[in-house]
Amino acid sequence: MTTVNQQYRRLNPAGANPREISEVVNNLMDGKSNNVGYFSTVASSTSQIIYNERIGFDSAIVFTPLDANAATEMANLYVGSRSRGQAVIEHTSNAYICNFMYIVVG
Repeated sequence: MTTVNQQYRRLNPAGANPREISEVVNNLMDGKSNNVGYFSTVASSTSQIIYNERIGFDSAIVFTPLDANAATEMANLYVGSRSRGQAVIEHTSNAYICNFMYIVVG
């Protein structure tokens, strides 16, 4: 599953004008933050690596199934390990592909 993630504006650390600040704050209030990603399991495999610059050693990764097979697989899906910029997602070996959305917190 190839998905282009929407990337919302970030503020310049040196400062921003009131309009830019309002846009960023309003997007955050509407739940628009850059911590969403997508991945698909590979048939007949038991793990999948996801790459996201926001993932760290202490990150929580929360999954949402995007199809019926993924909903069934949720009971067997977990984060095996995390490191800077990536995580290994463990799951059962299936003959089908499961599609997920995830968020990274922390």
